[in-house]
Amino acid sequence: MEKIRVIIDNKQKEVKIPTGLRMLIRRCCNAVLRLEKFPYPAEISVTFVNNEQIRELNHQYRDKDVSTDVLSFPMGENGQYDENHDTGAKILGDIVLSMEKAVEQAERYGHSLEREVGYLCAHSMLHLLGYDHEQGGLDRVRMREKEEQVMTQLGLPSTSSYVLDEDEE
Repeated sequence: MEKIRVIIDNKQKEVKIPTGLRMLIRRCCNAVLRLEKFPYPAEISVTFVNNEQIRELNHQYRDKDVSTDVLSFPMGENGQYDENHDTGAKILGDIVLSMEKAVEQAERYGHSLEREVGYLCAHSMLHLLGYDHEQGGLDRVRMREKEEQVMTQLGLPSTSSYVLDEDEE
């Protein structure tokens, strides 16, 4: 497999980044690219933010004035990507992850912060590669299957459903 460069930046102070989380993100990015048989060297940027920062980005770029767990900013379209001329790597895009929201969701779904961050990273990586679940249907099912396949490869299989009972909402 080609060389993968994952640039990780922490722009929040609310959640201490656990030891090994950066390595997990790198492993997750690699696992998605392997699964998708991505044939080129790649570059991905991952930024940790807080709920307020991600709310601002969500409002600015998606016109949704709420915090969310993760945002993906793909740099490519239809398999065409910008290239880092110094390295030859395809620039896949940016992942922005709310660490506060990841902690909330890990507690809500009853699994580890590592599982939640890994899942959000896999989800975003698939978006960077052109997957879209917004329309639902088969595309949503395929995306979920790929996310779970990556999580199992990373040793973080699902222990619970992401579907809440009505009384938990």
